Amino acid sequence: MSLAPRIVVVHRTTEYTELVAHHGTHGQAAFFLSSRGRDIAEIAERHHRTRRALTDVTSAIPLTWRQTLVERRDLDRFLFAPEDVVVVVGQDGLVANVAKYLTGQPVLGIDADPGRNPGVLVRHRPKDAPTLLPAVLTSAVDELTMVEAVADDTQRLVALNEIYLGAVGHQTARYRLGLEDDGDVVEAQASSGVLVGTGTGATGWIRSVWQERGSALPLPRPTEDRLVWFVREAWPSPATGTSRVAGQLAASSRLSLTVESERLIAFGDGMEGDAVELTWGQTVRVGVCAERLRLVG
Repeated sequence: MSLAPRIVVVHRTTEYTELVAHHGTHGQAAFFLSSRGRDIAEIAERHHRTRRALTDVTSAIPLTWRQTLVERRDLDRFLFAPEDVVVVVGQDGLVANVAKYLTGQPVLGIDADPGRNPGVLVRHRPKDAPTLLPAVLTSAVDELTMVEAVADDTQRLVALNEIYLGAVGHQTARYRLGLEDDGDVVEAQASSGVLVGTGTGATGWIRSVWQERGSALPLPRPTEDRLVWFVREAWPSPATGTSRVAGQLAASSRLSLTVESERLIAFGDGMEGDAVELTWGQTVRVGVCAERLRLVG
């Protein structure tokens, strides 16, 4: 007999919890904030909304199903099982944080603080959990495109929004950049790094670069097998060029970057603490990931 589904509820420690843990008591945290012109009441209310959302979700899980709670900072140590159903209670970014650790498990996004989040990935409200959870195994899902970076030493990084490649601290990165389906022509560059993003990421960092540059590139849709990439602040010099600073990657295309600095890193979805390290002479290839995030609609 097969096991009952396991609901994995993913959440993030609230700002209020972190403040009280740091300052020792509610009163001391309130005094600290008031000295800087802020009121702890708003932060405490957001904390209570998040706790109520978690209670609404966990109480709606069918009694015969298994369940467990995972905090964001523990994701890299948590082992997801194939039969898991992942319920993210929080912000859109939390869905992106968990996506890289999954292998096809369905994800249900619950907005813990409606009105503060765009709701691109956390599409549902806590009050809808009693209806959503019992039917989650048969619900329709959107298969969202992800981006991957694979280094020549087999290190691999997957992200839902975007992957950044550059120097630690976003200082000048030196590398050779090329498109593998463009006759292996490469250009030496010095820049603030390279950003490669998906259609889901087109609502975030990628979009800000796209807007700032006034780019004519069409941004991909979240389910489209296409990526866009931008070089940030490429610097022209006798040894470095700026002719390849933006483009698109179809499903079979790969952007190739060969390191010409002592150390570069690649990280996804803003999680710089979980980066792939690259040293001089290493090559990393970036493109559409074969895996998808299966987000309940």
